Amino acid sequence: MTTLPRPTTELTADEARRIVLRAQGFLGAPDRRSGVRGVLRRLGAVQLDTISVLARSHELIPYARLGAVGRRTVEEAYWKQEDRPPHAFEYWSHAACILPVEEWPHFAFRRRAYRARPLWNHELPDGAYDQVIEQLRAEGPLTATELGGAKRTSEWWDWSGTKIAVERALMYGEVVCVERRGWKRVYDLAERAIPAELLHDELDDAECLRRLVRLVGRSLGVGTRADIADYHRLKGEQVDAVIDGSGLVPVTVEGWSKPAWADPAALATPPRGRHRTTLLSPFDSLVWERARTERIFGFTHRLEAYVPKPKRVHGYFAMPVLAGGRLVGRVDPAREGRTLVAKQVTLDGRKAVPAVARALVEAAGWVDCTDVRVERVDAPELREALTLELARVLG
Repeated sequence: MTTLPRPTTELTADEARRIVLRAQGFLGAPDRRSGVRGVLRRLGAVQLDTISVLARSHELIPYARLGAVGRRTVEEAYWKQEDRPPHAFEYWSHAACILPVEEWPHFAFRRRAYRARPLWNHELPDGAYDQVIEQLRAEGPLTATELGGAKRTSEWWDWSGTKIAVERALMYGEVVCVERRGWKRVYDLAERAIPAELLHDELDDAECLRRLVRLVGRSLGVGTRADIADYHRLKGEQVDAVIDGSGLVPVTVEGWSKPAWADPAALATPPRGRHRTTLLSPFDSLVWERARTERIFGFTHRLEAYVPKPKRVHGYFAMPVLAGGRLVGRVDPAREGRTLVAKQVTLDGRKAVPAVARALVEAAGWVDCTDVRVERVDAPELREALTLELARVLG
């Protein structure tokens, strides 16, 4: 019997964009009942970063989808509280990320790969690994400082032997971080912190990858092979090996030069609802991959925090502005007392002025600022229009 190939769904560029927005939580009514934990489960990974301008990136992610979310609410949603079971753990995914705790088994493939890795950037001192494990076993959850110190010198890269050992143990899965104190990782034995029903490496590599690819498809809505691989930093061949069994369906998208796959549930009902207007963290999974952002939104964005100041174009922490399902500008923000300062603003024409003003005022209220000041607009003729609109929105 001859098996006929499945027909491929054809999507317009606009349909694909709307599917992506809904999958990422920006189209339709926000799921306030599920809250921050619901956002984490929807996205599957929230990237962590040390930069804090309006707030840290992991706080900006739920804010962008839900609106004003208190820092305490975010902390309680992500990190373990007292004697309650954890909802999430930190691990290497797209980068350093916080992940839903139920995904622990899915990363067994990566833990095995780290254990088999022959070369490391930091040399592990003799006995340091066993010493860290025994100290955690005896004393309970500890920060790197409490374990004996994180650094040899003041240089950020010069880890102490203890820090090298505990980070290696985290990568291997013997140690886990499900809690932070004052932004410091708190390390604990995985056997003590991860719920017993999840604490296993029973899934083989193919099953881990198959499940992750399926979940990534749900988080993306629709994506190319490269999009899917990038989400958890998989290899293209790893995606190729499991894509047919993942449950994702092949699609073609107008204007996309590469084949794509979509979440079947995303194709079942057309995306409808209200669009979110908001500032986005550059580390938001909607925009963290530049090629995908350009393909879907026709918007080129680059994080310039690590670019020398004279070479920056849009600013240190320029945040894309999402409105009406489009990226309509950028804002490089700062805070001076209770004033949110838009150090540099880029607008996609006059039509973007009301949306950027609304996004700035909402963000100001979230971080307890009572005023907004604009310092520079890339199109000088739009500066007065934006200032007047801000005054109107602020009332």
